[in-house]
Amino acid sequence: MRLRPVHFVDAPFAYPDGAVARLAGGLQWYAAYEVSGDGPRRVVPVGEVAALGERAALLHARFTSPRAPLALGERVLRLDQPQVAAILNVTPDSFSDGGAHRDDPAAAAAAGMAMAGAGAALIDVGGESTRPGAALVWEEDEARRVAPVIERLARAGALVSVDTRKAPVMEAALAAGAAMVNDVAALLWDERALEVVVRSGAPVILMHSPDPTAGGHGRVIYDDVVGEVFDWLEARVAAVVAAGVDRTRVIVDPGIGFGKSLADNLALLNGLAMFHGLGCAVMLGASRKRLIGALSNEAPVEQRLGGSVALALRGAGAGVQLLRVHDVAETVQALRVWRGLRDRALVG
Repeated sequence: MRLRPVHFVDAPFAYPDGAVARLAGGLQWYAAYEVSGDGPRRVVPVGEVAALGERAALLHARFTSPRAPLALGERVLRLDQPQVAAILNVTPDSFSDGGAHRDDPAAAAAAGMAMAGAGAALIDVGGESTRPGAALVWEEDEARRVAPVIERLARAGALVSVDTRKAPVMEAALAAGAAMVNDVAALLWDERALEVVVRSGAPVILMHSPDPTAGGHGRVIYDDVVGEVFDWLEARVAAVVAAGVDRTRVIVDPGIGFGKSLADNLALLNGLAMFHGLGCAVMLGASRKRLIGALSNEAPVEQRLGGSVALALRGAGAGVQLLRVHDVAETVQALRVWRGLRDRALVG
């Protein structure tokens, strides 16, 4: 059985007690669940979820449990509202901004601090492109790219994550001051990656792809992409928690654009609220991605700002806690306006 929150409401005080629930301790309230995976899809009011059995009760508890803030050294990352994670690539070939900060750690760190100044809560530093067809980067080269940038950012007071699937790069980045690991392979590419995360105690972002050990872009045919991605992430979260990572320090990412068709990506974006049923914070990484071009006359990467902001707001509306973006100032502004509207709605 799977549940997806539906029938979102602006003013919870207008409903009887128990008729609406708060999503993950955030700014969204909803009145019903779409139930799937155990027969025909149907909609059940929140107040009647107990009648669906133990599985539904577990999912309901996960949906309604607040996401605790992450204590990361001297910094705290709040998860009760949408936050921006800024993308900082130090690669020669990333699909959007490859080469912009290559071989210049000081300039890259300065760009990262400018993103923090524009409102990014987290700077996500990556040294290897994960676009389709990208060349594999030797782990020592990748570590040499990211560690000096991370060290400068951390020393300047920024909260930093490292975007890598390789254990030695994770170790170098964490030693340089990174506070979090973001792995597009969900700790499956490198057999030591899970060990590194467990030993460090760092929070980890687990992203879905259909073939994480082979690059993440293999195409499969889904019968129910939202449900199947949910099931995969649920199993992966369970394995990581069983290995010793606290669930409160696991973040999930449905992997927009990784081994998925345009229809798959749109279904995932429409079904984002389901992923709160994993009991983890959710990250959405859709900034400047191919689906935006596909829906806007093949707009090139540098002309996808409007679509990127639209998808970020879609994520915020679904309760997503972390929005991974290139265009920080524009996204932060959009979220501030969205937050103002939500605050006004919640006070009547």
